[in-house]
Amino acid sequence: MPAPRNAKTASNKLPWSGRAAAVDNAQAEKEENSQAKRSPSSPQGAPKKRSAFGDITNAHKSRQITGKKETAKAAPKRAPKGLAVLGVVKNNETNLRKPPSRIPLEPAQATEADCTAKKGPGEVVEESPSSELVAQEQVLPIEDIDKALLADPYASAEYAKDIFAYMREREEKFVLPDYMENQPDITRDMRAILVDWMVEVQENFELTHETLYLAVKLLDHYLVKVTTMRDKLQLIGSTAILIASKFEERCPPCVDDFLYICDDAYKREELLAMEIGILRTLQFDINIPIAYRFLRRFAKCAHATMETLTLARFICELTLQEYDFVQERASRLAASCLLLALKMKNLSGWSPTLEHYSGYEAQELPPLVKRLNFLLTYRHDERLKAVRSKYSHRVFFEVAKMTPMDMLKLEEALQT
Repeated sequence: MPAPRNAKTASNKLPWSGRAAAVDNAQAEKEENSQAKRSPSSPQGAPKKRSAFGDITNAHKSRQITGKKETAKAAPKRAPKGLAVLGVVKNNETNLRKPPSRIPLEPAQATEADCTAKKGPGEVVEESPSSELVAQEQVLPIEDIDKALLADPYASAEYAKDIFAYMREREEKFVLPDYMENQPDITRDMRAILVDWMVEVQENFELTHETLYLAVKLLDHYLVKVTTMRDKLQLIGSTAILIASKFEERCPPCVDDFLYICDDAYKREELLAMEIGILRTLQFDINIPIAYRFLRRFAKCAHATMETLTLARFICELTLQEYDFVQERASRLAASCLLLALKMKNLSGWSPTLEHYSGYEAQELPPLVKRLNFLLTYRHDERLKAVRSKYSHRVFFEVAKMTPMDMLKLEEALQT
C-alpha cells in the first residue's frame, strides 16, 4: 500500500520534555524500545487510504487505489545517553508480591523505646506515643516512585506530583455530558466506527497513543457543543487527529497526509476551516487530561511489567470506541483498567502506594472494573476490529487473545 508523503522513522519519536508525560521517561523509553511504532514485523503495513464510513455517509464515491510503494523500514531506536546512565532496575512481576520498602520513621514517629527518657534524680519521664499509633504508621508504607529519576533533568521528577495533581484538578472541567440525544443525524455506532478508523490512522502514521486519546477527547468535546451531520463526521475526526498531533508529536503529519488518508473525500480548505472551527469552539483549551497518561503513572506505582501494562492499555483503548465510557473521568478509568489487568494476571491488588498516587481507594473501583470486564467478555462488534487486531500481534504480547475473567471469579478477586 502507498506510504504517507512524509513517512517518518521510529528514530524521530523521542519523548518531548515539555509534556506532562516527561515524568515517566524511563518507562516510556522501555515501552518504545519493546513496542516500536514501526518494525519489520509490524502487522499494519503502510497507510491505507479509505473513508471511515463508506456507504453510511455517502460523503464521496470510493476511488480505486493505483500503484503501490514499499513500506520504509525504520531503524531500531536507541535510548538517549542520559537515560542509559541511570541504571533503572528492570521491572518484574514478582515485585508486586513483595511488600514495598518501608519509609524511615520521622523523629516525631520514633518508637516507644526511643521516646522513653531515662529516669534520673530530679528528671521527669516523658510520655511516649501510644503503641497503637506507632503500629498504624508502620503498616502504611508509601514508596517514592519518582526518587529514582531525580538525577534525570528531562524527567522533571521533582514536579511529577504537582503535574498529576494539576491534571486531576482539570478533570473536573472536562467532564463530558450525554450529548448524543442532541445529535439528530449521528449515532453511537457511527461514533464507534469513526474511532475505530482513528485507531488505524494512529497506527499508519506511527503517532503516539497520547495523540489518539487526545484526538478522541477533542472529537467528543466538539460534538457536545456543535450539532453536525454524518457526512462531516470523518472530517471532524481527521481534523481532531491533526490538532492532537500538532500538540503531542515532534513531527506531526501535514494537511496533505490527512487529505490522502481520507481518500480525498474533503478539500484542503474544508480541513483548514474545520481546524479553526474546533479550536475556536473549544476556546483553544485543548490540554485535556487523558487516561493513557494516568495509566502509565499508575503502572509505575505497581511495578507492572510491560506485558501487564499493555494488557491495561488494551482494555483502556477498547473504551475509546464505547460511548458508555465517555463520561468516566480519565484517572478513574485508568485506575480501573490497571486493577482489572492485575487481577487477570493473578497479581496483587491495590497497594497503599497505588492508593496514595491515584487518589482512589480499593473499594471505589470494583463497579467500573466489572463494567470493563463485561466489555471484554460480551461486547464484540464485528465492524470494530482495529483495536483487537492491533493488540493481537506479538509486538503487543497478543494480549487481545487472553481469556477474560469469569464474572464470579472477578467478584471474589476484588474482595481480597
